[in-house]
Amino acid sequence: MSYVVVERSFPTPQSDADLSVVEDRLAPCSDLHGIVWKRSVVSIDRMHMICEYEAPDAETVRKVQREAGSVFDHIWSGDVIES
Repeated sequence: MSYVVVERSFPTPQSDADLSVVEDRLAPCSDLHGIVWKRSVVSIDRMHMICEYEAPDAETVRKVQREAGSVFDHIWSGDVIES
């Protein structure tokens, strides 16, 4: 499994309800493709967000994001560095 990061920008601040709608659309496809959400971080102004997943690869995450109609800026794989 790869560690995959999804970076998002929004034109307007997002409410919790706005963010839940996206997650609800992603969940069925994510389960189907073996993608596990780990956590998300939203900026104080609620116009930027980073979501972290464990997934087979970044391309699978891109596919699921597109199928769910989710907007994203970048999707990339990386290594977790822990102290």
